[in-house]
Amino acid sequence: MRVAVTTSTFAEFSREPLKLLEKAGLSFSLNPLGRKLTPPETIKQLNGCAGVVAGTETLDSKVLSALPELKVISRCGTGLDNVDLVFAESRGIVVVNTPFGPTRAVAELTLGLILDLLRQVSRMDRELRSGIWKKRMGRLLLGKKVGIVGLGRIGGAVADMLMSLGAKIAYSDPNREHANFERMSLDALLSWAEIITLHCSKPEGEKALVSEAELSRMSPGSLLINAGRGGLVDEDKLYKALKSGHLGGAALDCFEKEPYLGPLSTLENVILTPHIGSYAREGRIQMELDAVKNLINALGL
Repeated sequence: MRVAVTTSTFAEFSREPLKLLEKAGLSFSLNPLGRKLTPPETIKQLNGCAGVVAGTETLDSKVLSALPELKVISRCGTGLDNVDLVFAESRGIVVVNTPFGPTRAVAELTLGLILDLLRQVSRMDRELRSGIWKKRMGRLLLGKKVGIVGLGRIGGAVADMLMSLGAKIAYSDPNREHANFERMSLDALLSWAEIITLHCSKPEGEKALVSEAELSRMSPGSLLINAGRGGLVDEDKLYKALKSGHLGGAALDCFEKEPYLGPLSTLENVILTPHIGSYAREGRIQMELDAVKNLINALGL
């Protein structure tokens, strides 16, 4: 039985996930391009495969229709926005993910991005390397009002970390209640918070969760972090809010289209990272192991 692995850096830090595939008697192909696959490339690699350890490539009805032998999609990661779940179910394709592996890694990255924005570390690093010695005044996290959009595993871990460092926490999530944190509507949270961090799924359809109206509700000088999903933020509207000075800064780890080549890269009060939320060695290895185990179990091996 043959399977494919489409994530771009699979088994880079440990061969244990590959050994599990071999032990289960599965032949496999790895992503040959070292980047996110396009739909035609995905179809080509998955042709004849019973299963896939999937990354963030598009697995919509058009792609899945071209793969009649596919039985299992095992997402190496949490998000399933790239998978047409309704169509997969109609075809009898089992879809599983790894919700626990990236939790700590994404939460720690989020904390690091918040601290970086508050103290302007990356900006001063760039300036110093270009010959500018300028001490910029930063701000403390202590006492800051942080609004978390989506209080799932990752959002909850972020909340716990920030609370332990003295931040004030509130959240917006219609599906969860938490005894320690105040729940608000999204509009109320945007107006209340000095820092907003996104850890939710992308809304159905093309509209971003945070666009011009939502950005205008945010407090002047506030910060926005998106380590959740590409497309949660309207990047062009965010550029305008930052350029005008309405927002004090932003940090993005995921984008509507990747690799990102847009105008946010021209702003000094923005931190951009290439979708590295789960890229902590320990968490990455565990996530890959979990993805392979899920695949093998779903195939009944």
